[in-house]
Amino acid sequence: LHNRGIRDILIACVDGLTGFDEAINTVFPKTEVQLCVIHQIRNSLRYVSSKDQKAFRADLKPVYRAVNRAAAESALDALEAKWGEKYPRVIASWRNKWPLLSAYFRYPEAIRKPIYTTNAVEAVHRQFRKLTKTKGAFPNEDSLLKLLYVGINKASEKWTMPIQNWGQAVSQLSIYFEGRLDDIIKL
Repeated sequence: LHNRGIRDILIACVDGLTGFDEAINTVFPKTEVQLCVIHQIRNSLRYVSSKDQKAFRADLKPVYRAVNRAAAESALDALEAKWGEKYPRVIASWRNKWPLLSAYFRYPEAIRKPIYTTNAVEAVHRQFRKLTKTKGAFPNEDSLLKLLYVGINKASEKWTMPIQNWGQAVSQLSIYFEGRLDDIIKL
């Protein structure tokens, strides 16, 4: 990203790949890193037996949907009290990753929703995989880029749902990241 001209990233939502947050902060030291909550939930449920998953999911919901970090930590304590003995590895994972999982609680609701998951990016990747998986090889790099360009244009036709309250989110971001949005967005 840096080599392609990106000079600053405000918030990076990552999927939990080991070392990703350190790599981002090395190149972009002012970037806030948020682990994808959806990935954490999926990874957690892999270690919960199927008969407990529905109840565990219901008890986990107050953790990531809390109104603030303190409420989320109380919900995590309650989750640990109920499930910690049966699923210590799952609770330990949430505790160990908590500083990066809870980064989005610093922001108001208008900013939280767009930054707590990588699902939007993964949807684009899924579209790219659909386009390229049936192709054996490409004669050159330009042919691949053309295919992806056409694919992203076709996929973008389906993107009819704008981010709710985007204007409010940008306004809040300009407050939290004072001066860093000035070159990008003129308010």
